[in-house]
Amino acid sequence: MKRIFSILAIALTMLVSLAFGQPAFAEVSPGAKIFNNNCAQCHAGGRNNVIASKTLKADALEKYGKNTVEAISLQVSRGKGAMPAFRSKLKPTEIDLVANYVLEQSQNGWAKG
Repeated sequence: MKRIFSILAIALTMLVSLAFGQPAFAEVSPGAKIFNNNCAQCHAGGRNNVIASKTLKADALEKYGKNTVEAISLQVSRGKGAMPAFRSKLKPTEIDLVANYVLEQSQNGWAKG
């Protein structure tokens, strides 16, 4: 019985997504995966749970000079203040992916997806 409900739920999800012209199961980008595994604890949805004013939203990134992939990559690599450095945990390519993701999300208002 439980399996039937699971199958029905999947089928309903697919039908609704087709009706609205969106994929049923959106694929998560590599940058999003890295962000979710390493950054979301403090920065979910572009917020900053440690220093509320220093969010990852476009206006704050611009205000603090962090509105480029290079600046975000440097912050992620070296850390600063309360933010730890991730250069020993993440590869340079992973840092670049997450920096691109953060910049893209900030430009899109941290919309889901």
